[in-house]
Formats: sequence, structure tokens, C-alpha cells
Amino acid sequence: MAHRITRLTQECSRFRVVDAKGEVVGRLASRIAMTLMGKDKPTYVPRSCDGDAVIVVNAAQVELTGNKWEKKLYRWHTGYPGGLKERSAQDQHARDPTKVLREAVMGMLPKNLLRKTMSRRLRIYAGSEHEFEGAGAELVPFAEGKPRRMNRRPIPLEPGFFP
Repeated sequence: MAHRITRLTQECSRFRVVDAKGEVVGRLASRIAMTLMGKDKPTYVPRSCDGDAVIVVNAAQVELTGNKWEKKLYRWHTGYPGGLKERSAQDQHARDPTKVLREAVMGMLPKNLLRKTMSRRLRIYAGSEHEFEGAGAELVPFAEGKPRRMNRRPIPLEPGFFP
């Protein structure tokens, strides 16, 4: 089965720098996941990876609502018998502050073959410095609301356009 791909403009992906200082983890992760998937663009196609690369700075200063610092648990298995391990969000944040946000974003990405490609374009830094400072990375705020779909109907021509 062949897919027709019609593109009006060829958009190149760009870097989006996000400051996570004082942001709630879940709300920030959902906006980052939408940007990585490309759902904030009017040219979104589910079978392609058209999203922008996201650079998150100040990930050590994220917030969790309520008592999730003590109650939220991260679980994993070592592969050995009796090897189920768990760690609270507070302990996980103390060991690696970027992992709390990365796990939240990865949980919101689709579980398909494009997930690995999308996750490669996510860079999270605990501090305010990152390695893409001179590479054209700009602080782009997230768009509020949903993007408008592109108009797929032909543009009506004025009468008398043809001779």
C-alpha cells in the first residue's frame, strides 16, 4: 500500500530550548512530547517523525504537585530472581535530576518504531548550560492551544483570472 505525501512547504526541524525552572513535570512532559511528535505543526502526519528537537535546561528545578516527591515510585527489574528495585521520586531526583523528566516524556511518546528516533532528539540538562548554544538553538515558547489544520481545499480563483 502506497502513501501519498503532499507537502506544501518543506519545514526543517529546529531546536527548541525549554526552560524547566519551576515547571510541573507532567504538564511540561506533555508539551515536550507533542513537540517531539510534531503535533504542534499543521503539517502533522502520524507515520513520519517531523517534530522539532527539544533541549531542556534547568531540569534540576522541576516541581511535582502534591506529595509525589515521597509517594511516586520508579520501578525496574535487574533481570535476576528477586531483582525488583524501586526508588522514590525524591531519591531518583537526588541521583539524576534529568531522569525524572525523561521518564515522564518517554511515557507520553507513542510506543512504536518512531519512539527511538523521537527520544534521540530530546536533550535534557540539569543546569542552564548546554552544548548547542552557538548552533542556532533559540528559546521558543510553546504555542497555546491546538494548531489549525492546513486548508486542503483549492484556493478559489477570482473571476477573470483566465483570459
